[in-house]
Amino acid sequence: MPLWLILVIVGAVLLILGVAIEAAKVLLWIGVAILVVSLVLAVLRRGKGALKS
Repeated sequence: MPLWLILVIVGAVLLILGVAIEAAKVLLWIGVAILVVSLVLAVLRRGKGALKS
């Protein structure tokens, strides 16, 4: 196998892994944001319920 072909394959794999890792970071932050918003809404909902009784 020629050296240039190996280098192209390795470069493509590294590029794909880099994009996947960046996408995973973005999805992780989106998940954290959704978790925080849902916790805040749950606390607010529970607080409103306590005021009614």
